[in-house]
Amino acid sequence: MRQGKASVLHKECGTGSRAAHTHTGANAPFCSHETEAHRSQRNSPRKRGGYRKIVRREEMVRSFEQGIPAWVCVGTLLLLIHSVTVRGAALKQETALDNGATVLNHSMSLVQRMETLLAMGNGSDVTLRVHTINTDEVKVIQAHSLVLTLQSDVFEELLLTRNNSYVVLRETVDCAAVFDKFIRYLYCGDISVRLDQAISLHKLASKYHVWGLQQGLTQYMTQHLSSESPSGHVVGWYNYALQIGDVALRDSCLQYLSWNLSSVLQSGEWSSISEDLLLSLLQRSDLILQSELELYEAVEAWISQNQPMSKTVETALRAIRYGMIPPQHLFRLQKQSALMLKHYETVRDLLYLAFQFHSASPIQLAKYFDVNCSIFTPRNYLSSSWGSPWVINSPTRDDRSYSFQTQLGPSGHDSSKKVTWNALFSPRWLPLSARSTYTELGALQPTRTDGGRPRIIVTPATSSPDFAGVSFQKTVIVMARQQGKVVVRHVYNFHQSTEEAGDFLLDADLQRRASEYLIDSSLYLHIIIKPLYHTLLVARK
Repeated sequence: MRQGKASVLHKECGTGSRAAHTHTGANAPFCSHETEAHRSQRNSPRKRGGYRKIVRREEMVRSFEQGIPAWVCVGTLLLLIHSVTVRGAALKQETALDNGATVLNHSMSLVQRMETLLAMGNGSDVTLRVHTINTDEVKVIQAHSLVLTLQSDVFEELLLTRNNSYVVLRETVDCAAVFDKFIRYLYCGDISVRLDQAISLHKLASKYHVWGLQQGLTQYMTQHLSSESPSGHVVGWYNYALQIGDVALRDSCLQYLSWNLSSVLQSGEWSSISEDLLLSLLQRSDLILQSELELYEAVEAWISQNQPMSKTVETALRAIRYGMIPPQHLFRLQKQSALMLKHYETVRDLLYLAFQFHSASPIQLAKYFDVNCSIFTPRNYLSSSWGSPWVINSPTRDDRSYSFQTQLGPSGHDSSKKVTWNALFSPRWLPLSARSTYTELGALQPTRTDGGRPRIIVTPATSSPDFAGVSFQKTVIVMARQQGKVVVRHVYNFHQSTEEAGDFLLDADLQRRASEYLIDSSLYLHIIIKPLYHTLLVARK
């Protein structure tokens, strides 16, 4: 950056900024200690343009210093050294102190003075005229070149190339509305953000290359997905992340929508999702909701309100997993769903396959059909047929056990068959390699007390021939309270033990009462049992 180049030149000369201001001509030495090699390099055609830009910047800084008190310049530099982003980020850099030294920190007073400087416009040497696009509104801000230049290389370029005492900026309505906040951040280093302002401020931070603010706002959006808002904000943030190519924010929004879909379906935000987002969600097997029927009814409501093209309707209807809907509800949909009646031919084959699935045993069905396709693959359903919630009070105290029942499978043929499951939670489980062992002489080796971590084992209480051709995937959902709202914190999939997942509650500090994994000092879990059917291999004759 230009700023970095100027610093290097000062460092080579071994002088301060005042020495840099003593030159009087284009070919004058940059400082009293400038070498012939430096002078030759400065006067070369390739370097001369960059050097002149540095000189112009030094002149701008000097003129600014002469126009306002010296404390403002020093204060600005101190503010940038102790740069601040959105509240919650690091406030200052760590510095090495001499033994016995004491730090006197008056940074808050400095921030207040900088805010006053901006509000009063004292010593201002540039006027920002912010025009709102497609309106007659113009916002005028008295600013200071030094502050703008040190915080943004875009502002630096605008100030270096201006021909007047003002700079004209053009912003959209939403960005113009928060431009004062944005400029204040450049002076004070902190900013208050509302949910509906996050995108506008992020746009400004990106446009003017204020990277610290941009990163802070991305983090803010990631951490406030669960916050309550009148019309919802996660879908809007997802669309914005998709537009700017922010993969991390996009994936965070998509994961939140998938893991908390039941609450999203009941909110006003559901009707605002785009066609692409709807189809993307319908393809996922990690959706967490009450049942597949709930998803069908939500899709029907979305189609009724948005009236998409026929191709979108057909694709959405064919993404519903009809095999996971009980047959009595399928009969009702065939006769009472206006959407189903209108597009029956689109899903006739899927409904026929679903009724076959419900009328025969999985073993029999697997002889003739591919049961690995999505129509036979369950999502994460919260209804009692598929699993059970489990609240563990004081989870670090000792081992806990819990029993619950699920139906054998979603097939109507198996709906009356129940399976009892035993779950064991161990707060400090140790692998076999870390447990006490005996040496050849019979001495007991001490048990390692570190490295123990939580583990859950889920096994059937009894075996049954009905399990043939079926494997059971277990899913443990960990709930948490964020911004006063209970949401899904993590999802773990395994076949018998969470040890298979490798990271079950790996970062959770369950001994801390205020742990983000605990709700009122308790661990809130939901265990889901998902039967997965296997196609039978028929031996060749």
